[in-house]
Amino acid sequence: MTSLPGAASFTSEGHGANAGVGVLLSHGFTGSPVSLAAWARYLADRGYAVSLPLLPGHGTSWQELQRTPWQRWYEEYESAYFTLRERTSCVVSGGLSMGGALALRLAARQPVAGVAVVNPGLTFGDPRARYSGVLKYFLKSVPAIGNDIRLPGQDEGAYPRTPVGAVHQLRQLFRDTAASLPAVTAPVLAFRSRVDAVVPESSMEVLRRRLLNAELEVVPLENSYHVATMDHDAPLIFERSHEFIQHVSSGVRA
Repeated sequence: MTSLPGAASFTSEGHGANAGVGVLLSHGFTGSPVSLAAWARYLADRGYAVSLPLLPGHGTSWQELQRTPWQRWYEEYESAYFTLRERTSCVVSGGLSMGGALALRLAARQPVAGVAVVNPGLTFGDPRARYSGVLKYFLKSVPAIGNDIRLPGQDEGAYPRTPVGAVHQLRQLFRDTAASLPAVTAPVLAFRSRVDAVVPESSMEVLRRRLLNAELEVVPLENSYHVATMDHDAPLIFERSHEFIQHVSSGVRA
């Protein structure tokens, strides 16, 4: 199926002193690389080898996402990790929302230097999500969850509907990732919006409670909603993540 305009993946080979450091990013559920394009370009401009894949079932139609199991999202992300790892000395995983869950799951299974996530999803605010495994047989889709952005004029390129079957897949991913968190040992930098209509605060509570063997730093975002990488606080995210990557990769940059 043809991808939606602007939804293509992004890669950068890296240059200069930071070329030996890979940064792997992931967009969120029902979204596309549009939401992280500016972050990816910012890091690429600073010389990192950057990969921002388009996840299966995304960037096409919500009906396509309805047919896509969560394992394919993770496999695509992990495949991009292996490609980066072949040509870099270390990799930092990162992502927005569901992409944050993928980044944390990867860190529990593969060696990464650090994890940088923005409003990572691990739980649901809508109580109907727990029944999505049954509801999917009666209700194909619900209203969109995209574009929770305070800054006017932004569009993350999310689907106009949210497929209920895919919500059930997302619930399984969240549950699996939460169970994996004790295996994460790399430092984690989490950016958290004060106001977020998509990911509830319970996601951060799970992260704090289950991240038993890794250092966690939480940076509050005072002037952004859920898609903070396209919001007022985007420059803060970009600059602090750059500093974080420099710190966790020190001594291994090729």
